[in-house]
Amino acid sequence: MDALHRPLLDRSPALLAEGYAWLPNRMRESGGQVVRTRLMGRPALAVRGPDAVRFFYDERHVRRHRAIPEPVRGTLFGHGAVHTLDGDAHRARKALFLPLLHVDRIAGVVEHVTAAWDEAVPSWAARPRVTLFDAASVVLTRGVCRWAGIPLAEEEAEPLARDLVAMVDGFATAGPRHWRARRARGRQEARLARLVRDVRSGAVTAPADSVLARVARHRHPDGEPLEPGTAAVELLNVIRPTVAVCWFVAFSAHALHRWPEHRDRLRAGDAAYAAAFAHEVRRFYPFAPFLGGRAVTDLSWQGERLPAGGLVLLDVYGQNHDEKLWGDPYAFRPQRFLERPVERDELIPQGGGAPDTNHRCPGEGITIGLLEALAVRLARLDHSVPEQDLTISLRRIPARPRSGFVVADVRAPAG
Repeated sequence: MDALHRPLLDRSPALLAEGYAWLPNRMRESGGQVVRTRLMGRPALAVRGPDAVRFFYDERHVRRHRAIPEPVRGTLFGHGAVHTLDGDAHRARKALFLPLLHVDRIAGVVEHVTAAWDEAVPSWAARPRVTLFDAASVVLTRGVCRWAGIPLAEEEAEPLARDLVAMVDGFATAGPRHWRARRARGRQEARLARLVRDVRSGAVTAPADSVLARVARHRHPDGEPLEPGTAAVELLNVIRPTVAVCWFVAFSAHALHRWPEHRDRLRAGDAAYAAAFAHEVRRFYPFAPFLGGRAVTDLSWQGERLPAGGLVLLDVYGQNHDEKLWGDPYAFRPQRFLERPVERDELIPQGGGAPDTNHRCPGEGITIGLLEALAVRLARLDHSVPEQDLTISLRRIPARPRSGFVVADVRAPAG
């Protein structure tokens, strides 16, 4: 039997045990930027590096269709989501999201979210302690729903935020977190499908050119409107990743607490430094461990071969901590992004390739814009950090500060 089809030991248990370190550990053992392994019963080829990113996003080599496991589709993305499509179907559906790339749209989301933050801070000051992860999720939910044109009563914000967080928190695990994510998705898909039907019937008026209006009128390439359930999935694929920025808000607070020397430049409103800080938070802290696709033909990469139908894994966490790219990858150093321009396919916390044609997240600009603005607000927020467990376990996917980052003695900034 040749090396291409030789059986390999399934490494799924090691993934569960090692979390984010699983692929970096295999890469280190191999001494290179490629590893042949087996995952979920299928042969897999793990790759890393800017050239590997371009290889991974070339649809002649790798497709996402049927590659995303059902537990991830059933919690994080939703069945029939844009993430699960390829080719013309993917490009047609992605037209829904391309306006998110526009500078004015990004500015609109940031404006709504920062307004929601500023409204919330006085209430934090009235409480003895605030868990920043949870509070930020509610702020982000209020802001993105206002921007997207999705009606949201005041009392609905916290339950919706909990459900959106649950969808992200349960995608890569079994047990209670996973089933909580499925129930949350079911509730919110049903709610938003009803909203789409109401918009189409005229019972609810969607703001002109809002995300809600665009999704409600979007059609498949054959001219048929999106099924209400699919439309609900894609609405969630706008608001869910925006609310997931609460992970990066908690990470930003964690970074400012550990390395307070970054606070003064952020407080001063240094825009270039705020952008560098946002990029470094996204690079340094763990979020997506890797991305997966399906080989459409027999493949070879750097001498390692994979049969058609096997999995291709892009080592996201490993690449964002690759010494060859970053020099001192485990040092939190925003200055690195001011020292040289970083290529598109070097920094890949939200995927690689071109956002208009590949699977790179079209909301990446929104994440960056929100982090730039909220990092400045965090730096300007007077508070204390009580004793708590701020460890971040790399075995937990998605990782987060164990305490959620609790703050006390919040004092709203003057003016």
